[in-house]
Amino acid sequence: MRGGEARMFVRVLGSAAGGGSPQWNCGCRVCTDVRAGAAPPRTQSSIVVSPDRKRWFLFNASPDVLSQFAAFPELWPRGSRESPVEAVFLTDAELDHTLGLLLLREAPALRLYATATVHKTLSDGSGVLTLLQRYCQVEWTPVVTGAPLVLSEGLTGRAFEVKTSKRDRFGVGGAAGRVVGYRISDARTGGTLVYLPGVQHFTPEVRAAIAGCTCLLVDGTCWSDDELVRLGLAAKTSRQMGHSPVEESLQHLAGAGRRTIFVHLNNTNPILLEGTPQRLAVERAGAEVAVDGLEVEV
Repeated sequence: MRGGEARMFVRVLGSAAGGGSPQWNCGCRVCTDVRAGAAPPRTQSSIVVSPDRKRWFLFNASPDVLSQFAAFPELWPRGSRESPVEAVFLTDAELDHTLGLLLLREAPALRLYATATVHKTLSDGSGVLTLLQRYCQVEWTPVVTGAPLVLSEGLTGRAFEVKTSKRDRFGVGGAAGRVVGYRISDARTGGTLVYLPGVQHFTPEVRAAIAGCTCLLVDGTCWSDDELVRLGLAAKTSRQMGHSPVEESLQHLAGAGRRTIFVHLNNTNPILLEGTPQRLAVERAGAEVAVDGLEVEV
């Protein structure tokens, strides 16, 4: 433990949105520049949290989970099939946050924390859990927004509702609990982390959940609401896809005295590139743009 002080540790395993950066089939300006070396490539969104750099909790399991684990020696097995990853927490049922569960199928058992709506979607909709359970035991703990969660000695948390009007792709129903954020608190230091990779609107509930936190990892999918429409890459705006655009989010997040880091960055977002006006606007606001491997002590 660094400095002999017990603290909460956070590592950004993947900082990009679905598809990563550069996206395999995209030739937009940002992807082209990333391929040319103007910015580091990024894998799909996920973080791990630890009270002691020995036990780790995974938040979202992206399709890049194996390479993300391989890039971080502290997640390597300690012995025969003994992983330091103790549990997986899900913020939603999106494929870029859940397909990695299938790549963890060699585990004898997988501790999974998810809302009832997310669990139902993964079971009856996408079928990710139905398939996974053919290979390993899944120990599901229902996540109830507002109810306390105990991660380990010293680390506690709670999930909070993130309302969304995004289409229910699999049609399983259940408006509540489709998307949540997590607020994790360290009783030893008083530090708090909020993980919010997807937010459509900064509702009073969301504002209350992030108030006073030490560090906020927040949705940075698109810079502007019309980004994908203007580029001819999608028919929906950022907000219609469930994501507040960064240029608007900055207005809600400025001047709060916390460390604010944008994660879940879409491959088209110009803040991926240093020196762009959009990146400079983020930096002037005192916020940061995540890269894979970023570590934070809270």
